[in-house]
Amino acid sequence: MSTDTRHHVHVLVDQLPAVQLAAVETLLRSMLDPVSRKLALAPVDDEPFTEEDRQAVAEADEWRKHNALIPLENVLSDFGLTMADWEAMGKTPLPEENGTRNG
Repeated sequence: MSTDTRHHVHVLVDQLPAVQLAAVETLLRSMLDPVSRKLALAPVDDEPFTEEDRQAVAEADEWRKHNALIPLENVLSDFGLTMADWEAMGKTPLPEENGTRNG
């Protein structure tokens, strides 16, 4: 980015009212976050929502009505992971895809 462009962006940002400035801050943070960038660049999920999917969601909703939610820490520990591992995985870039997918 040229110095002129950077300066122009700063001038525009300086003119924003507080509400819009907060929105721009959120946008910029998401643009800089590697997980958010990966999600933004991910292809749209165009698989149909099947009757089997609807049934699974209904069963999960019913289960939730009668059971306590399971903390993420407990789920991770079942896999031998910690919250620190979870945070690190969120920050670790995925290897670039080479045109093939596993699974």
